[in-house]
Amino acid sequence: MNIIRPIAAPGRPAAATLGLVDCDIHPRCADLGEYRPFMTDAAWHRLTTYGIHARHGFHKGYPFPKAAPLASRRDAWGPQGQPPASDLGFVQKQFLDHYGLDIGVLNPLQPSGQGDMNDDLSVALAHAVNEWQLAHWVDHDARLRASIVVPYEDAAASAAEIRSRAGDGRFCQVLLMSRTSEPLGRKRYWPIYEAAAEVGLPIGIHAFGFSGNAMTNGGWPSFYVEEVQEHATSAQAQVASFVVEGVFERFPTLKIVMIECGFGWMPSLGWRLDNNWKRLRDEVPHLKRAPSEYMREHVYVSTQPIEEPAKGEHLLDAMEWIGWDRILYASDYPHWDFDDPRIAIPSFIPVEKRAAIFGGNARGFYRL
Repeated sequence: MNIIRPIAAPGRPAAATLGLVDCDIHPRCADLGEYRPFMTDAAWHRLTTYGIHARHGFHKGYPFPKAAPLASRRDAWGPQGQPPASDLGFVQKQFLDHYGLDIGVLNPLQPSGQGDMNDDLSVALAHAVNEWQLAHWVDHDARLRASIVVPYEDAAASAAEIRSRAGDGRFCQVLLMSRTSEPLGRKRYWPIYEAAAEVGLPIGIHAFGFSGNAMTNGGWPSFYVEEVQEHATSAQAQVASFVVEGVFERFPTLKIVMIECGFGWMPSLGWRLDNNWKRLRDEVPHLKRAPSEYMREHVYVSTQPIEEPAKGEHLLDAMEWIGWDRILYASDYPHWDFDDPRIAIPSFIPVEKRAAIFGGNARGFYRL
């Protein structure tokens, strides 16, 4: 059913001509001490004395257990017990070399400081994580690119961090989460988009994060499987906010990619928005075109987790609506739902379109 990609022979890199670009790799620090060289004494004292506090009401951690420790593959722990994706040498052997990646985009999740209750700590940690990506990862492997982690609840500080990285080709996008204190289209976040457009970088919006509110409209769910399902609804809310609030009218060159959110929801969201806009367009006179037109021009998606309908033509229809040049391959390494590039993209997708998904689209999106 699926395309099988060749594996590298011992002592020889996998065929770089395959052009594989992965837009979602999650590095993790082995311990917080790795951030210390990039933090002031005051910020380090705050971190080690009071810790990280996400915007949710469960002071002991998540409200339900993850599917696996650190939500990761069981075989992703290092040979000396290092946390998953914390040791570059092990990641190179198990993933980068094994699958012959040309380019991998780093998306640090926690601990990153994004969305922390203390804005000053969030600012300090985001800066430290960006420096850490370079010092521990990108500067040691030319295949890797970093994301600019920003303290998005402080838009001014986020814009300053983005501008401080202007022209540094080691960074290829600005990273936000899909659950924020307010919908991302709100003007309080616009300084982030202004800075990103100014320096010519796209916005990556990754699933997860904590807004301070329950992750569903009905309250906190009982199970992790419900949280994973919710990624699609949080993505829809954010895309609708970007469109309806007029972000793309104000920043016409801005591109965003929804990472680890699936994409089957895109067509139905476009249809519904268009239908309501026809009746309510007087409310949003700043929109000069139908909402779906903004979506299909500015919004990209990643393959992980790719939808698997019973009828393959349904998946093809959804991908056609989104645009074949708007879909990027993502592995989600090292997490439990990792998508192996050899089998992740169904073989009934035409060869040239699979090739674009595996690398061509990402090269254009990130201007690699």
